[in-house]
Amino acid sequence: MSFAEELNKYNWEEVTSSIYSKTARDVERALGKRKPDPEDFKALVSPASSPYLEQMAAMSKGITQKRFGKTVQMYIPLYLSNKCDNHCVYCGFNRKNDFPRTVLDENQILKEAEVIKSYGFEHLLLVTGESPRKCGMEYFRRAFELLRPHFSLISIEVQPLETEEYRELISMGLHTVYIYQETYNRKRYGLYHPAGKKSDFSYRLETPDRLGKAGIYKTGIGFLIGLEDWRTEAFFTALHLKYLEKTYWKTKYSISFPRLRPHAGSFSPSHPVTDRELLQLITAYRILDEEVELSLSVRESRKFRDNAFQLGITSISAGSKTQPGGYSSAEGSLKQFEEHDDRSPVEFAGVIRSKGYEPVWKDWDYSLQ
Repeated sequence: MSFAEELNKYNWEEVTSSIYSKTARDVERALGKRKPDPEDFKALVSPASSPYLEQMAAMSKGITQKRFGKTVQMYIPLYLSNKCDNHCVYCGFNRKNDFPRTVLDENQILKEAEVIKSYGFEHLLLVTGESPRKCGMEYFRRAFELLRPHFSLISIEVQPLETEEYRELISMGLHTVYIYQETYNRKRYGLYHPAGKKSDFSYRLETPDRLGKAGIYKTGIGFLIGLEDWRTEAFFTALHLKYLEKTYWKTKYSISFPRLRPHAGSFSPSHPVTDRELLQLITAYRILDEEVELSLSVRESRKFRDNAFQLGITSISAGSKTQPGGYSSAEGSLKQFEEHDDRSPVEFAGVIRSKGYEPVWKDWDYSLQ
């Protein structure tokens, strides 16, 4: 069994119609429930809930403080490579973009790690383009050997792997895997992923199932905000979350909110999302699920990020560079996307403290032995 079987029970157009038909009464019913379900979630992300955003934000803030306290987990990505075999039309790493590519060697990895450690981070996210020939298991094994002694928590955002490969990396200290479906619209998935292994919708969709079977500590899911109607995408992501929580109940879960940003190439989102809509999305997830971690990157503006961690976000990056070697050498290598909030980790941690919150530099419940 996998989530694919659950997804096949739904029709994209029918779900969209259902969301847009929700009324104020549906929203009020959802807000009044102790444990909203995915059908209630439709109301929370519907246009009908827009007048209730202030109430949703207050509820989300209260739920988050009750479960997580006034803390914000800090993380930073280390881009190991921008080489990619996929043709994703929305990404700077798209193999069709004619730019020199970089794969960090061991010395470069350690130089990047030294700078990152100087910031105070204990939570490191390793990111690569999807190129198994250049950055496959052998490369990942060596990266873990190099970095494990220096960080309390190591996560990855790389190409989907097999269950046994995940088990091996878990034995080496892997904590979390982030794997985004990008869009749950099966019919249109191929428009955005015309070539490369990522064009296989089903294989990517079943990755969280392989992670659950491998016994991963935490899985992060999400969709790329701007590709398709965000309300419909949000519902299917919520459906995926609830399936995973029920099926692989020992694993913790995270939802991220990657909104399309400028990058090398020429792709414009067909479904742009406003800050108000993004806040509605974040608070809707928190009201649906008080346990799930909600993560935000430097794709967002300073103003938005300074408010988001008070209204539902529990994990946030700072000082991120989205190209290999970005921390220890001059910029110039191909970026995945342009960062929006370029404040240093120290500066952003100061903002967190100024709001009465405490930045946490490693996971609350986990450290490598």
